[in-house]
Amino acid sequence: MRSAIFLGLSALVGTATLTGCAQKPELYAEEGWVRLSAVPERPAAAYFIVHGGPKPVNLISVSSDVAITTEMHEGGMAMKKVDTVPIPAGGTVAFQPGGRHVMLYDMNPGVKPGRILSLLLTFSDGTRLRQGARVIAAGDPAPTGA
Repeated sequence: MRSAIFLGLSALVGTATLTGCAQKPELYAEEGWVRLSAVPERPAAAYFIVHGGPKPVNLISVSSDVAITTEMHEGGMAMKKVDTVPIPAGGTVAFQPGGRHVMLYDMNPGVKPGRILSLLLTFSDGTRLRQGARVIAAGDPAPTGA
């Protein structure tokens, strides 16, 4: 009888331990990079990937300390400004060339290829994430893994 109770309790504790170790989705960003414009007066473009957390949120702004103004856009040649980007719970939203991206206007002229700059992503629930972004020149290929 004691063995059966011990085995039952062991199984219960083991299950609780495994449940506690299960990975809950966490809101985070990765693979940030910025392509400089070929013309210094034109804006640069920032790209990254956002992974949704346990609940849906909206990305409401992206800023950088090296740009005076930033805007989120959708589309390539016929791009349009967007005020929010929905991030589904557990989903992935990519900011990539030809799709969603962030325009960085009036950038500090000292920003050169090879530098890592910081993007601040702000979400509708008050979460703020810092994402590093490697700077590349206008004609350079996108970084690998991006």
